[in-house]
Amino acid sequence: MITLADVARHAGVSASTVSYVLSGKRSISAPTRERIQHSIDTLGYRPHAGARALASSRTGILALMMPLRTGLYVPVMMEIAMAVTTTARSHGYDVLLLTGEEGPEAVRRVEGSAIADAMIVMDVGLDDPRLPCLQEAERPAVLIGLPTESAESADAAGLDCVDLDFEAAGARCVEHLAGLGHTGIAVLGEPPAVYERGTGFAARTLTGLRAAAGTHGVGLLHRPVDGTYAAVTAAVTRVFEERPGTTAFVVQNEAAVEPLLALLRHQGRAVPEDVSVVAICPDQVAVHASVPLTAVSVPAPEMGRLAVERLVGRLAGETPRGTELIPPLLTARASTGPALTGPTAGAALPGPHGSGSAPTEDRRGRGGH
Repeated sequence: MITLADVARHAGVSASTVSYVLSGKRSISAPTRERIQHSIDTLGYRPHAGARALASSRTGILALMMPLRTGLYVPVMMEIAMAVTTTARSHGYDVLLLTGEEGPEAVRRVEGSAIADAMIVMDVGLDDPRLPCLQEAERPAVLIGLPTESAESADAAGLDCVDLDFEAAGARCVEHLAGLGHTGIAVLGEPPAVYERGTGFAARTLTGLRAAAGTHGVGLLHRPVDGTYAAVTAAVTRVFEERPGTTAFVVQNEAAVEPLLALLRHQGRAVPEDVSVVAICPDQVAVHASVPLTAVSVPAPEMGRLAVERLVGRLAGETPRGTELIPPLLTARASTGPALTGPTAGAALPGPHGSGSAPTEDRRGRGGH
C-alpha cells in the first residue's frame, strides 16, 4: 500500500510538506503542490479516510435521509437516491443512506456523531418535526421538498429547498383537460397515509388542482387511493356513481396507473375517446403504460442533482439560496382527447355487470391527436 512517506520520497519533499498540501493548513508554493500532486497521481496514493477527517474536520460523506414510509412510491425515491449518489461522487463525496423513520432523532444523531458533513432530507411534510433540529444544526442541510404551503414561507424560515412545483403541476393537469372541454374531473391521489402524514408534495398538488378547477369552472373530485386493483375499482365506481358526468382522471399515484387503465378497459370505456387520463409521474411510467400517458414528469434525477450541488456550495461557504421549484412540464400523449358532449357524456358503458350503453360512433369518432 502506498503511504504518505512514499509520496514524499517520490516528490523529493518532507512528509510534513505532503501533509500540509493534503490538509491545506499551510501555504505551499504552486510548483511544490504540483510536484506533490503529480506524485500522488503517479503512485495512486489515497489518503486514509480517518486521518483525512481528523486533519480537515470533514468526513467526505453526505447523509441522505430517505425514510421508507407507507404509501411512498419506492422507484421514484431510489431514482432520486441514485442521482444524489452519482452527483456526490463527482464532487468527491460518498453518501450515507438513512432509511429509518427516526424523525428528529436521525438529525440529532448525524449532528452529534459527526458521521457526515451535511444532510439531504427527503419525504418532507408540512410542519415537518425535523425542521427545528435542522435549523439549529451546525451542518448544512438541503430539503428535497417544501415543508410549508409556500416557497415564501420556506425562505423566511431560512430553509434550503429544491422540488418540483407540485402546485403548478396540479394546475397544469386541470388546464390541459379544461382546454379539451372536460368539465368533470376525478383525481386518484396518493394513498391515504400520505395525506394523513401531511406530506408536502401531495398537499401542494391538491391545492393546485382545486385552484385551477375553480378558475376554469371544472367539477373536481379527489379520492386518495392505494395502488391495488381492488382499491382503484372501489374508488372509480364511487366516482361514476357520485359524478356520472366525469370524463377525465388525474392520477398522482404511480401504482394506480395500470389498475385504472385495466379497469377502464374492463368497463368498456375507451381511452381517450370515452375517458381521458393525465398522470403526474416519471417519464418511464408514462411512456411504458398500456396507453402512453399524457403526464407531468417528476424530474427525480434533477432534484437529486440540484440538492447535492447546493450542499457542495454550502460546504464551500455559500449562503443558503432559498427555495428552487422546478417548473412542471406536461407532455401530451395518447391518453387525452376532447371530452364527449351531449347525452352520452359520462353515461355508464357496458361493464362487468352489463349495465348501460353508449353509441359506438361517439366512442370511435372523438379524441386522438
